[in-house]
Amino acid sequence: MASVQFKNIFKSFGSFSAVEDVSFDIADGEFVCLLGPSGCGKTTSLRMIAGLETPTSGQIFIDGKEVTHLHPKDRNIAMVFQDYALYPHMNLADNIAYPLKVRGEAVEKRHARAKEVANVLKIGHLMNRVPSQISGGQQQRTSLARALVYPAKVYLFDEPLSNLDAKLRLEARGFLNHLQRDMGITAVYVTHDQAEAMALASRIAVMDAGKIVQFASPIEIYRRPATTFVANFVGNPPMNLVEVEGAQVDGQLRLKASDLKIVDLPMTDAIASALSASPKLTLGIRPEHLHIAKAGDENTVTAKLFANENMGPESLVTLDRGDSARITARIFIDDHLELSDTVSLSFGVEHTHLFDSSGKRIPAVGE
Repeated sequence: MASVQFKNIFKSFGSFSAVEDVSFDIADGEFVCLLGPSGCGKTTSLRMIAGLETPTSGQIFIDGKEVTHLHPKDRNIAMVFQDYALYPHMNLADNIAYPLKVRGEAVEKRHARAKEVANVLKIGHLMNRVPSQISGGQQQRTSLARALVYPAKVYLFDEPLSNLDAKLRLEARGFLNHLQRDMGITAVYVTHDQAEAMALASRIAVMDAGKIVQFASPIEIYRRPATTFVANFVGNPPMNLVEVEGAQVDGQLRLKASDLKIVDLPMTDAIASALSASPKLTLGIRPEHLHIAKAGDENTVTAKLFANENMGPESLVTLDRGDSARITARIFIDDHLELSDTVSLSFGVEHTHLFDSSGKRIPAVGE
C-alpha cells in the first residue's frame, strides 16, 4: 500500500476552474472519501490521482514519488468505475484476469489468481458467465475483483455503488467496509452520498466549488461541521440552520429570531469577534436534538406544522417557519400531530452550533 499527496493542485478546463489549490495527505492504509455535490471537483481530483487528467499546476505524489505527469500504467493504481466497465464478450474469469493478461502473466497463473479473488468476493461460482448473465451486485463485485486481482499501491473508486438498488447498496457498502479493514488497502472513494462516506471512510474530504472545505473523521464532520455548507450537506435530514441576530447583553450572547426562544449563551472571544464583523449569525441544530416541547422548556422554536412523516421507528416532523424556511425534528415517539397544529420544539443549548455571517463555524466553549 502507499500514501497519496496533493500539493497545491489546480485544474482548469478552459475558463472553468474545476479544482482550486487543493492540498491533502492520505496515509498508507487509509480509506478517504471525497464527498460533495455534482460539479464540486471530486471526480476530477480522483482522475488526476489515476493519471486520466493532468493538473494545470501543482504536484501529486504516490508513496513519496512524484507522479504528476506519469502515465496511468506506471502509477501502480487500480480503479473501479461507476459503470463497472466490464467487457461484455468476456466471461467473468477473463474480465477479472485482464489486468494480469496485459502484464504478460501466463494463462494458468492469471486464471488461478482470478479464481482466488472471486472466491473471496463470493462470485467464484460465476466465472464462466458473461456480464449480461449476472446481477448488478455481482457485476459490481466483478469490477472490484478485477481491481484487486493485481496488488496495487492505491485503489480508486468512482461512485461504484450508484447503479445498485437500495438493498444492494447497503450490502455492498458493508462488504467494502469489511474488505478495506481486512486488507488494509489505501483507498480513495468518490461519492455524493453522505451516508456512504460516513459508513466507509476513516476521513472525509468535503468539497464545494473545487475546494476542500473540511477534511476530518466522519464523527468530527458530523459533530463539528466547519461551515454551514458542511452542516447542510452531511446528515439525513441535514442540520437545521436558523438565521438569528446576535448581541452581547450583560456579558452573555443573546440570540433573536421571531419564532425562537433561547436562554442567553456564554460569551467567548470567538463569538465577540464574529459579532464585531456582523450581528447576523446562524444557529444550527441537528434533527435528533429537537423534541416536542413540554411546559417550562426554556429553548424552543415554534411554527406551523408542515409535514409529519411516519418512518416506523421514528417520525420526521417538519415545521414551516415562513419564507420557505423550515425546520425538521426526528421524533422517536408516537405523538399524533394534525397538520393544522402549531408546534413547539425544544432543544438543549449543549447541542447547538453557531456560525458567523460568512458561514464559518464559531468554536464552542472548550473546543
